[in-house]
Amino acid sequence: MSVILYSIPFFFLFMGAELAVQAATGRRLHRLNDSIADLSCGILSQLSGLATKFLTVGIFVWVSQRWPVQAWAGAPAWPQGSPLVAADAPPGFAVQVPQLLSWAAVFLLVDLAYYWSHRLSHEINVLWAGHVVHHSSEEYNLAVALRQSSLHGLFTWIFYTPLAFLGVPWEMFVTCYSVNLVYQFWIHTRAVGSLGRWTEWIMNTPSHHRVHHGVNPKYQDRNYAGVFIIWDRLFGTFQPEEEEPVYGITMPLRSWNPLWANVHVFWDIARKVARARSWRERWMYVFGPPGWRPEEEGGRVRPPEVTRGTFEPFDPQVPPGLAWYGVAHFLVALAAAVALLFQAAEMPAPYLWAGAFYVTVTLAAVGGIFELARWAGPIETARLVVLAGAVAVLMAQGRLAAAPGLAALVACAASLAWFVPRRRHLTETELAPIM
Repeated sequence: MSVILYSIPFFFLFMGAELAVQAATGRRLHRLNDSIADLSCGILSQLSGLATKFLTVGIFVWVSQRWPVQAWAGAPAWPQGSPLVAADAPPGFAVQVPQLLSWAAVFLLVDLAYYWSHRLSHEINVLWAGHVVHHSSEEYNLAVALRQSSLHGLFTWIFYTPLAFLGVPWEMFVTCYSVNLVYQFWIHTRAVGSLGRWTEWIMNTPSHHRVHHGVNPKYQDRNYAGVFIIWDRLFGTFQPEEEEPVYGITMPLRSWNPLWANVHVFWDIARKVARARSWRERWMYVFGPPGWRPEEEGGRVRPPEVTRGTFEPFDPQVPPGLAWYGVAHFLVALAAAVALLFQAAEMPAPYLWAGAFYVTVTLAAVGGIFELARWAGPIETARLVVLAGAVAVLMAQGRLAAAPGLAALVACAASLAWFVPRRRHLTETELAPIM
């Protein structure tokens, strides 16, 4: 989806502006470990999207071409094309009303479908397992907007299928869906307050979306809107912001590993299904609401009251030398991921997936370093050794030029020399258990 891909530079530009606000006001809006975990999840989401978008968009195309309402009920086709065309008379363009109304209707329908997709992703456990990634940050800033799931799209495509039955051209759907997601980036901030009565009544704003990310009981399962908050007002899920929320999930992740962030609730569901005593229990663990338990085990888990004064964030204190090492290798992984995303169409598939695998392992290791996990030591050491070996093989085969190859070997050697003596700080032995 090129709209999202080409928005990446602007995402980082606005995050820089948010950091400038933090520096100017002294108000903490970002935390290094949390923001790196957010961006790591976003990177994995974009890389996995190289594969999953062919499924999700492909299904939409397939349905819209075979079973549109225009084919079996004689409905008119959706006007396509730009709503604005060049004109000789001032102001230099003319509005094509049918196309304008068509785009507006598709955008509104996409936003409505997003509302129900989002709402049910909080009400059905297996959908929550995919969506939970986005909520597992304990901060609220523009980096959190990029904290997206690698698996959620495999489930939510079904909510947009009605638009395919309506014969919406897939190009219009993809564009409107992408713009919808890009809009939601800027509302993930604490740096913006209320935007005035009429804006807050119609549009989804930072104030409304802060409520959605709140773990406070009164804020739970509220404000699902994408662009227009009117859906929440219409369907009874609106909650205004009162005191500032506590952010996160009711059973904290307590990990910076982006892989674990993507699978931990799926793992929990699998464990519970395995020990379930009936098919009804198995069904409810998968398709019931999050936190469902049999009555004999106390019934559904209810979120406890929480305040910003009593909440203890997950924030392991990493020695500066190890933290800067993690930052450096995160930046390398980020640069590699951006290169893969922009060159994916021209890159041979084996190179593309090998690069994606390298980025994934790097981000997992960096996450482990920032949580001081013991398992990060052997994984990071093995990653550097294997990378050096791969570079040496490519140089020997003449498939990698000497200059970049030697630079990569020196970087691997320097990284090992810096990292290995600091492995002693990695003392945590396991991932936090799921209750």
